[in-house]
Amino acid sequence: MITLIIGTNRPGSNTRKVAAHVERLYAEMQTPLHVLDLAQLPPEIFSPASYAEKPKAFRPFSEAILASAGLHVVTPEYNGSLPGVLKYFIDMLEFPESFEQRPVCFTGLSAGIWGALRPVEQLQAIFGYRNAFVFPGRVFLPQIHNLLDDSGKLKDAELLERLRKQAAGFVDFVEKLKRVTLRPAKA
Repeated sequence: MITLIIGTNRPGSNTRKVAAHVERLYAEMQTPLHVLDLAQLPPEIFSPASYAEKPKAFRPFSEAILASAGLHVVTPEYNGSLPGVLKYFIDMLEFPESFEQRPVCFTGLSAGIWGALRPVEQLQAIFGYRNAFVFPGRVFLPQIHNLLDDSGKLKDAELLERLRKQAAGFVDFVEKLKRVTLRPAKA
């Protein structure tokens, strides 16, 4: 199962709208998908005591990551970086098993012209440090306010096709990695 992470907790965000497109693409491919919306994080996770002991309400989030065959992160750019809630979420997850040899894919969006290039590169560094397998097929959606119509749908069919190719490529990447990592070691 792929886990789709909506990398913000901002209400009514464009990130959620783009993630809905990605969710539909995985459904079209009949790929099992679990959506983790950071807006649903339990408030008690933000207590300083959470560093020592995670609240029980956080368990479904950490278990979803651990049960996942791969992670697809949709992130906005906030002030030239990733949202603080996304970094905090990453920090609250089990180390090292949450990302160790887990495939991860990134889609970035921004109001600016670079389409969240900076936060995606920052996330690649974080996940690389945590020994995840980073899928090279990234998708960037610049000036997102011009790309979505009033109902939240992408106006540009070419961008939707790029997201479709990314999702299909990521599923293939995850499947190939499963075959490689499950193969017994040669003597």
